[in-house]
Amino acid sequence: MRIALDVMGGDLGPRATVEGAYLYLKESPKDDHVILVGDEVLINERLKHVPAKYRERMSIVHAPDNIGMNESPTEAFKKKTNSSMVVGLNLHARGEADAFVSAGHTGAQMAGSLFTLKRIAGVKRPAIGSFLPSEKGMVFLIDVGANVDCKPIHLLQFALMADIFVSEVFNQKNVKIGLLSIGEEEKKGNALTLAAHQLFKEKLDNFYGNVEGRDILKGKTDIVVCDGFVGNALLKMAESVMGVIVKGIKRSIGANLFTNIGAFLVKPAFSELKKSYDYEEYGGVPLLGVNGISIICHGNSSAKAIKNALKVAKNMGTKNVNRLIAEKLREKEDL
Repeated sequence: MRIALDVMGGDLGPRATVEGAYLYLKESPKDDHVILVGDEVLINERLKHVPAKYRERMSIVHAPDNIGMNESPTEAFKKKTNSSMVVGLNLHARGEADAFVSAGHTGAQMAGSLFTLKRIAGVKRPAIGSFLPSEKGMVFLIDVGANVDCKPIHLLQFALMADIFVSEVFNQKNVKIGLLSIGEEEKKGNALTLAAHQLFKEKLDNFYGNVEGRDILKGKTDIVVCDGFVGNALLKMAESVMGVIVKGIKRSIGANLFTNIGAFLVKPAFSELKKSYDYEEYGGVPLLGVNGISIICHGNSSAKAIKNALKVAKNMGTKNVNRLIAEKLREKEDL
């Protein structure tokens, strides 16, 4: 599989992306290939740290520009035709790459993916999800910002696409889908939630029902569906809460001898917990619904996160996720 990687995207730039490509190729079949898209001078500098046998499975496509985080997504995508994101997505759209991965400007990647790759037949609105920690591992929240205003049919399609992604790419069985609301009762919620609940009941065999915000971290369902406005606010709140908890633990450790001893004893358990909640383990998530594989990574992605994002791209292709989405929508002709 040929994966185009936006080398310039993300806070850590070529240092993390090139190393991430190397780590991916170390674990992938020998016919896998990573196309490094970005400033060739900077890329070649980082490639000096990569063993020759892995450099042979990489190629460089020069793209000197980069889309900044403060730039308008649509304007930047149209004007910065030599940016790593635009060049990488066009490689994928022309069939010269089988997937595209970036930790760059999320808005530009969403707009550019729609513009270059188009939508899967039958998909009304592509959506982006995100993994959040729960008592049972992780839960997939969708949508988290691609669509701030939605109709019930959009939420249903988000649920269907997320179901296929989670079950196929992460081999999760018996996936349960929840609809985010202000109460578990089906009569609770705003007009969108009330209408969506009835639609979910009719169309989804694995619909759990409404879930409240507190149910997400309890892991009552594997997938939680909401509109992008609510999802984005919830995601950012969750990120800040986790940060506050970690800082609080660090302040407590070292306060006295007994807390130091206790911290030492529970360190293995904390390490395992951190791993299970670590977004780096999941790497990146696709913009579900576009007619291609566009993987969106966290802006602060490390080499490990980039490696795992490339794995997600690979699994999206080998599991034929987009074909399954198209088939599912054809089965439900009234969608």
